[in-house]
Amino acid sequence: MNLAENPFARAIAADTPQIGVWISLCNNVSAEVMAHAGFDWAVIDMEHTVNDYASVLSQLQVFSASPTTAIVRPEWNDPVIVKRLMDLGVQGLLFPMIQTVEEAQKAVAATRYPPKGIRGVAGATRASKFGRITDYLDRVDDETTVILQLESAAAIAKAEDIASVDGVSGIFFGPADIAADLGLVGQPMHPDVWALIKPAAKRLRTIGIPVGTLVLDPDFATDLLKEDFTFVACGIDTSLLARAADGVLAQVKDGLG
Repeated sequence: MNLAENPFARAIAADTPQIGVWISLCNNVSAEVMAHAGFDWAVIDMEHTVNDYASVLSQLQVFSASPTTAIVRPEWNDPVIVKRLMDLGVQGLLFPMIQTVEEAQKAVAATRYPPKGIRGVAGATRASKFGRITDYLDRVDDETTVILQLESAAAIAKAEDIASVDGVSGIFFGPADIAADLGLVGQPMHPDVWALIKPAAKRLRTIGIPVGTLVLDPDFATDLLKEDFTFVACGIDTSLLARAADGVLAQVKDGLG
């Protein structure tokens, strides 16, 4: 048995636009609802949710039966966390709050076996279908997407150096935290935020690095994908549910006068 190809990794390397969604409800049933919507990629978030390893596993199992590539955002750039997620069989990781080249190197190293990195070796894990995938050790590096999230002006100033670390698949800009870093907390769409992000994205694209982000405005997401962005998430499951609930309630109340 051979290791399955990672379609998201190949798509962003080929500069094929990828539309994504954020998964925050920490539940395999709600994940299944989203998994078959047709998104190219999805982030199962551990940083700002109550997800644990068991809930992440159940959601990975759901996404494995869909055409959507599931990526996990760990709560921190911690090699122990990464080791456990890799053994669960994640096809990609989105590392939060990367600030320096050294932190980028640490993130990549956590996904690699020695001598390239520090990942511990375990044979019978879900990642290798419990030892049945015979080429897992040889191919896992090529089939694992490593995305680094930049969330401050200082990190953006080092974007090219961070992105040039061997093993980095792409750079993700976090507009909410960048806004906070600029003194604009709660204003991720502020023009000053994007005046910082967009030129950095363009610089990265000129050196062949795929760039991505998360925005909740579908039109703005479309514009980004038409410009220098390769992978853009355009919704969060919690926000989508809240908006739908608010909308249907308001519609009925309006009808009652």
